[in-house]
Amino acid sequence: MSKVIPEDAQRPPGNIPQVALSWLVRDAPEYLERKTRAQFVPPTVSIKDVHAAVPRHLFQKSTAKGLYYIGRHVVLSVLFYVFATRIDQLSWKAAAALGWSSSGRALVSWAFWALYWFWQSVSFAGMWVLGHECGHDAVSPYAWVNIICGMGLHTLVLTPYFAWRLTHRAHHKGTNHLARDETYHPMSRSDFKKLPDAAHATKMDYKEILEETPLYTLFKMVIRQFLGFQLYLIHNRKGNPKYPPWTSHYNPDSKLFKPQDRNAIIVSDIAIGLMLLFLATWSYKTSFHNVWSLYFVPWLWAHNWLVMFTYLQHSDPTVPYYREKSWTFARGALATVDRPVFGWIGWFFWHGISSTHVAHHFFVSIPFYNLPQVTEAIKPVLGEYYCYDSTPTMYALWRSFTQCTFIEDEGDVVFFKNQHGEAVREYVEPEAEEKKAREGDDEAWKLAGF
Repeated sequence: MSKVIPEDAQRPPGNIPQVALSWLVRDAPEYLERKTRAQFVPPTVSIKDVHAAVPRHLFQKSTAKGLYYIGRHVVLSVLFYVFATRIDQLSWKAAAALGWSSSGRALVSWAFWALYWFWQSVSFAGMWVLGHECGHDAVSPYAWVNIICGMGLHTLVLTPYFAWRLTHRAHHKGTNHLARDETYHPMSRSDFKKLPDAAHATKMDYKEILEETPLYTLFKMVIRQFLGFQLYLIHNRKGNPKYPPWTSHYNPDSKLFKPQDRNAIIVSDIAIGLMLLFLATWSYKTSFHNVWSLYFVPWLWAHNWLVMFTYLQHSDPTVPYYREKSWTFARGALATVDRPVFGWIGWFFWHGISSTHVAHHFFVSIPFYNLPQVTEAIKPVLGEYYCYDSTPTMYALWRSFTQCTFIEDEGDVVFFKNQHGEAVREYVEPEAEEKKAREGDDEAWKLAGF
């Protein structure tokens, strides 16, 4: 049986709760409440009941409304760019108005660049989100509109549209299914070759094999946040290990895809190649430093944001993973956490991708602007299995990164264990409702919008 962490464990060390900013580094009440329910019985929620709870008008897609959101987003990104091209001029004027010397002007210039990098990176991440919506055919009822908009938005941020669209749909069809899910595949005990099995592992074993210094953990976290998504696209880093080494989203013959997908992957590759050619030409005509400042710095920061919110959607100490015997579509959809990531920024620029992700997993093609209403409609049906967590985003990210260390190699339902071999919840064998809950997944996919 898994060792369950006491309710008061894993809180920030020292006197942090006593300082003014303690709310930034503490678990939210919703998370603590889930921990109190340490004995986890898998849900038997009916996909039909969930579907029936949603008013029919929320399924309707409006091309005009979808294009409005895309147009608004692109305009804001262009305005940020125009601001950046005038930073030198603005810095001179600001420094002169303040009576500052050249060193003061340099300080103002750096402040303006930091402002641009932040907001443009937020905007780039939002472009990726809107491309993701197009990939689900959620922007317009017309396929060609979704394809053109999705291809344009994803190519602008160097994401191969068709390739990622296909594997992301596979993720939705097998969410938190250990054999079928495509992304953020957890490490298992056997991946740590020197770690004994749970019955024989001692505290010293965990300490010697799993414990890391905070500095090394931070280094790994930075690499994953800024480069992890591109490494996943290039060679399946943190993807499902069932694929051969160096499986790539850019390879038309990759095991990620079916033979009939080959031409679409080639189209994605050509689009990415054209974008890279544009960036190279831009660098040649101006300078690499110019393109680095205007495009690549916010592009890298945008990766940090999108890895942050996609990782936190499913990677949490209180969220289960399933093996074949126990997985259902509804259970996979419920292995999702809604989070108010960065407040109004998450709603306005990232279109609520984190705040309404549970509803999105149940209904992938419902437009994002209707998902808040869908969420409220299905909450009564989901009951205690609806996961919401208002833990401050950066602390939640650190918590998941440091506590979601590995899962056991056996068990129909497993939870993450931390570096001490402890889990916050444990699986309890369900009763007769199990068979009923597993029926009808083919129909569930249809109801979800696949």
